[in-house]
Amino acid sequence: MTREEASPENAAEGAAGDGDPAADTDPAADTDADLTHVDESGDVQMVDVGQKPDTNRRAVARGTVHLTPPTAAAIRDDGIDKGDVLATARVGAVQAVKHTWETIPMCHQIPITNVDTDFEVRSDRVALAVTVETTGKTGCEMEALEGVTTGLNVIWDMVKAAEKTDDGQYPDTRITDVRVVSKEKRRVDGT
Repeated sequence: MTREEASPENAAEGAAGDGDPAADTDPAADTDADLTHVDESGDVQMVDVGQKPDTNRRAVARGTVHLTPPTAAAIRDDGIDKGDVLATARVGAVQAVKHTWETIPMCHQIPITNVDTDFEVRSDRVALAVTVETTGKTGCEMEALEGVTTGLNVIWDMVKAAEKTDDGQYPDTRITDVRVVSKEKRRVDGT
């Protein structure tokens, strides 16, 4: 839907009963009303969370970078020429968590109280789980996702010389299954 189609004037015309029964049951119209990052005129906005109570929040995201078995073994044995892959990826993940508000336009800057990274090196991949905790007015799942995607990208960057084929391609290297696996919140007062 274009901005013009979503204008209040056009919405009023449709509501005035132009004889189109589909206009009364348009699922897109219902969805538009439920979007929290869009104002009445269709402009993107940051959600006002000022009146929300502070809550303790925790989110866990996870993803995987698929690699060739020799590369995964070299990570496990600390045999990558660039240095300690997992230590570098851990720093990258934490930095990404702390800077999410700078890269995701409508994210609030939130007080990060804890970040935990958990790497699992398998025979042909590395899985990364990032747990983020905060006490504030909005969640931290975007921060957890940013931590995972950046941590996995750092792994790729650290091992790209080992993963690259003779013609400079990465046929076996890919990042998959990035998702939020859990999120929790509880009021600061314990309720």
